[in-house]
Amino acid sequence: MKIMVINGPNINMLGTREPEIYGSLTLEDIINEINDYAKTLGVEIETFQSNVEGEIVTSVQKAKNDCCGIVINPAAYTHTSVAIRDAIAAVGLPCVEVHLSNIHNREEFRKNSLTAPVCIGQIAGFGANSYKLGLKALVDFIKSA
Repeated sequence: MKIMVINGPNINMLGTREPEIYGSLTLEDIINEINDYAKTLGVEIETFQSNVEGEIVTSVQKAKNDCCGIVINPAAYTHTSVAIRDAIAAVGLPCVEVHLSNIHNREEFRKNSLTAPVCIGQIAGFGANSYKLGLKALVDFIKSA
């Protein structure tokens, strides 16, 4: 079983970007952690990060051919991207939205997710563990389907 893990804009800046909100781990650290965790679940992950909305849409579409599901941190596009929302809906793969910070406990504009309604669930506020929790939930969902 292969899972696509997609990260949106500014996630490549983790480790130096607002560590009081996002923590001190880099994207590479998080990818290493979820790669190790994926092995314990018996799954393979493919990772992708882009600051460009269209590239994220293309990555979601690519997952349809190669993967059983998607874990996505759309980052700022969570609140603005109808295109990413429509891509998730179009591919028909189970998808879990994850966020490092608790988006519901931040600025008002961050509380609205355009992408969550087309996902099977959303996990937010647990730092890098949000990815592991999302991956576990997705794998369990796929196995029970």
